[in-house]
Amino acid sequence: MRRTMILLTAIILTFGSTLAQTMIQKNKIQLKSDLMTPEALWAMGRIGGYAASPDGKHIAYQVAYYSVKENKSHHILYIMDADGKNQKQLTTSAKSETDAAWLSNDRIAFCTGGEVWSMNIDGTDRKQLTKTNGEVEGYLFSPDKSKIVLLKSIPYHGSIKKNPEDLPKATGRLITDMNYRHWDHYVESIAHPFIANVAADGTIGETKDILEGEPFECPTAPFGGIEQLDWSKDSRYIAYTCRKKEGVQYAVSTDTDIFLYDTETGKAENLCKSADYKEPQIDLSKTMKNQSVNATDNLKNNPGYDQNPKFSPDGKYVAWLSMERDGYESDRNRLCVYDLQTGDKKYITESFDSNVDDFCWSDTKDAMIYFIGVWHGTENLYAINWKGELKQLTEDWADFGSLQMLNNKKQILAERHDYFNAADLYVITPNFKKPEKTDVKQITQENKHIFDQLAKGKVQQRWVKTTDNKEMMYWVILPPHFDETKKYPTLLFCEGGPQSPVSQFWSYRWNFMIMASQGYIVVAPNRHGLPGFGSEWCEEISGDWTGQCMDDYLTAIDDAANNLPYVDKDRLGCVGASFGGFSVYYLAGHHDKRFKCFIAHDGAFNLESMYTDTEEVWFSNWEYEDAYWNKDLSPNAKKTYENSPHKFVDKWDTPILCIHGELDYRINANQGFGAFNAAKLKGIPAELLLFPDENHWVLKPQNGILWQRTFFNWLNRWLN
Repeated sequence: MRRTMILLTAIILTFGSTLAQTMIQKNKIQLKSDLMTPEALWAMGRIGGYAASPDGKHIAYQVAYYSVKENKSHHILYIMDADGKNQKQLTTSAKSETDAAWLSNDRIAFCTGGEVWSMNIDGTDRKQLTKTNGEVEGYLFSPDKSKIVLLKSIPYHGSIKKNPEDLPKATGRLITDMNYRHWDHYVESIAHPFIANVAADGTIGETKDILEGEPFECPTAPFGGIEQLDWSKDSRYIAYTCRKKEGVQYAVSTDTDIFLYDTETGKAENLCKSADYKEPQIDLSKTMKNQSVNATDNLKNNPGYDQNPKFSPDGKYVAWLSMERDGYESDRNRLCVYDLQTGDKKYITESFDSNVDDFCWSDTKDAMIYFIGVWHGTENLYAINWKGELKQLTEDWADFGSLQMLNNKKQILAERHDYFNAADLYVITPNFKKPEKTDVKQITQENKHIFDQLAKGKVQQRWVKTTDNKEMMYWVILPPHFDETKKYPTLLFCEGGPQSPVSQFWSYRWNFMIMASQGYIVVAPNRHGLPGFGSEWCEEISGDWTGQCMDDYLTAIDDAANNLPYVDKDRLGCVGASFGGFSVYYLAGHHDKRFKCFIAHDGAFNLESMYTDTEEVWFSNWEYEDAYWNKDLSPNAKKTYENSPHKFVDKWDTPILCIHGELDYRINANQGFGAFNAAKLKGIPAELLLFPDENHWVLKPQNGILWQRTFFNWLNRWLN
């Protein structure tokens, strides 16, 4: 593996006797090579949240930096003019400072040490506004700044009983119901939203739990944040997301709803369901596809995921992301608009046959809502008006994300990234009548000092006929300094999800630029089961994990190997994570000696075990259709279990690297243990990279670099 030594890292943490001081050494990083390496990747700043001032003149945003030596991250706030000029670092303390929000044109709120603070826009006059012993996990001021929502965790013992008081050192947990652990933690606390009044001097008073006495979480685990709540424009109501279920009912259902909480009366109304709604009885061990909860006459009660509400500028409506069916976490995300006066619901993006991933209300006469969605492997910006007219405003080979209106009401603030560029902030001036005149302007260049030293490859888009006679698009990522007269080792990338798009994502682990920089061509198929090619294409994978989608993988790599002269068909590797890891384990027994090595990260290996191991049973129920013990297995369920990768180990004959995190409760580490042990017992060269302190992802800097080095050492061992 080619390795680049970074002489000066992006963050140098100098520890004094009582205070850690952070120095950002931008523009001083010297690379010895122009090729991306793990060290260069981890030296990059990562832009996070951002917000525009009320007058639209300034933008505050946060950047995370990582110290590999200290194995830590540090978050810093910046401010700049809305055109990207006059960038200034606002925070310099040893603690991370995050989540900037504007209190006025001259004052900014932020979080540090689990408390809400405020400061002037030049970073002076810092004041602590809350005193919660560091309990604040998120916050949202009302539009008039008279009230605030604070997210805090409360103890929860619905699934794990509290240990006796006289046994304070006992480590055992008495578990009485499901949902006892989620993602990477045992569920012994849940998040609740609290409201408080804000005094004239900005200090925040006593808090009130708006879910007091309710054993339900808000926002929802494991990824929900403050975006799952919003204030009405008159500062009276709070719209919030909640799944009001516990235990096994929580584990089998995706039914979250939007509630409207009245701060004056203390009462909440469910905007998704009728007042007399009674949930139909559910068979817990079967898919909900054909159960009465998803019957046509019940869909008016929004039995699927509903989340991330946002009030319209005029205060008449609230919109949110809405999935139609219960139990289907990858159902198409639509935009639901609710009329607060009439109670009518309207789904306005039915003409867009893919997911709406984020949105913001417009304040113009032409467009009503702007949103981003994936189509043909890119995440672009769209607009829709009250008439249902849909316009695509950008057509980049890129992914846009996290939309919000600049307060001039004419522009959108968003982040953008692609295979060769990390996320930066952009200002978009949309043109609904003439989309081709939509202007996109970059206003940050967070990692320019690194990218200026790096050579970039190229990306190609190819279409190929699948075995079911449809057209499939796949990306081909070429190395820097590409020479079309040479032959290159090539990797087939298997996407996870299974219904996550192979769009122009930028990842700090599954990073195509670093793979190409190490001398590999990457083939990344948008196989059956991915959004962005219509609902029919996307949904064909459920109940058919080892059918058409696996044929698609082989179709893509065969097309590249046979038709791209620079692909070395004798040096092919296959890599993937999650469902991609499952795909690797399956293809290891079905590749007809195409590949010289495999790498599977956090993949499912034994689907019978996976069914009862995973903490979110709705996923297995929908994808497999049946619990394995049911005697009346559906044809799809029978096929799923019969084609579990562990049943084809007898055909394994190729070196394999297995990677797993022991805190991964989505796909438990025993799946990786089983695959590795099976390979060793078969006498196949195999290694297991195990992270006791990582979940489904690898988040710690030194673990991340170890992951990258192990990944490329394995590929170089077998493909070079």
